[in-house]
Amino acid sequence: MRVIVIGGGPSGMMAAITAAQKGDEVTLLEKNEKLGKKLYITGKGRCNITNDCDNKTFIANLVNNPKFMLGAINKFDTQATQKFCTDNGLKIKVERGKRVFPESDKASDVIKVFQKALDKNNVDIRLNTEVSGIEIKEDKVCGVRVQNNLLQCDKVIVATGGMSYPGTGSTGDGYKFAKIAGHNITPLLSALVGINLCEDVSSLAGVTLKNVACKIIRDGKVVAEEVGEMLFTHTGVSGPIVLTLSSKINKLQGKLNLVIDLKPALDESTLDSRLLRDFENSINKEFKNVISDLTVKALIPIIIKNSKIKADKKVNQITKVERANLVKTIKGLTYEIKGLCGLSGAIVTCGGVDVKQINPKDMQSKLVKGLFFAGEVLDIDGLTGGFNIQIAMSTGYVAGSSDI
Repeated sequence: MRVIVIGGGPSGMMAAITAAQKGDEVTLLEKNEKLGKKLYITGKGRCNITNDCDNKTFIANLVNNPKFMLGAINKFDTQATQKFCTDNGLKIKVERGKRVFPESDKASDVIKVFQKALDKNNVDIRLNTEVSGIEIKEDKVCGVRVQNNLLQCDKVIVATGGMSYPGTGSTGDGYKFAKIAGHNITPLLSALVGINLCEDVSSLAGVTLKNVACKIIRDGKVVAEEVGEMLFTHTGVSGPIVLTLSSKINKLQGKLNLVIDLKPALDESTLDSRLLRDFENSINKEFKNVISDLTVKALIPIIIKNSKIKADKKVNQITKVERANLVKTIKGLTYEIKGLCGLSGAIVTCGGVDVKQINPKDMQSKLVKGLFFAGEVLDIDGLTGGFNIQIAMSTGYVAGSSDI
């Protein structure tokens, strides 16, 4: 069978390798000058390949359409991804949160693994080759158009990625192909991205907060919450827990507030008792000099302002009401959310080809015979920790190994 794979990211490369392994004649078309361009920047250049978790945990870390992924993850799970890497010469390691990285901390070594497997299976790789369209006759794929040439084939696998980091080639080509074939595209939104705030926080840019809790509040109710590390940017907040929150709130409408609890391990009563002890041990000191142990230096002016306690007030003069305000400030630093950062800076795209029109058993279109989809082009996305690359690997494997 003649197979053409469009896109040289992890899903496309895995699809090409898998199809070739079962004896298909495979051509991989990539419009960039090299394969895996987006992989080079994932995990801050280290490439978080997958997560060393079981399938139940994997599914629990998917934000959109987790049930659709059940079949794919059962066919090619996180252990299979790790085995694929080690079988092709990559040494790997497992870090905090069961994140799997190359031992070398170099994303380029992951690309070499794919390149080795592609070469070993005689995949015809064509770089700098942009597809202009897919040829369909009588609801069946018959070829791919490259410039003015028609490359005939029996099967096409669209693995073009989403709309995030367009500089890596993710410019929405796959959505165009899918639409022409009659598919619905669900709204494209930023996922795993920074959050912009209405307030000016530029003076805090670069400040990192560890072991804090972030809540998203809408109409007085907590709609999402995470505990861990975050940081301030020139326009808002980012960091691990903020990225996770962004994927959980990107479809929400209405006014949203971000509430930061600087001491999530202490309830209000316990924190008040600690403040009392601190004040008693520094009875003649000024307020501004006593709270330095409570948080990072950059936040002290904000805590002073929000608590409405004068900076030079002696702690032995602070009233019970003022102390209660201080507790509420420490456990409820509140900002109004302006919106999420744009798709161009998002780690992944939320939305894509409607999975209701895709058969989860083989990733084949229900509308066009011989047309398959894999990876980020589909309306599936997960949280940070290697889950999105695993989505690419699993769907790519299933699409590549399936017959028409």
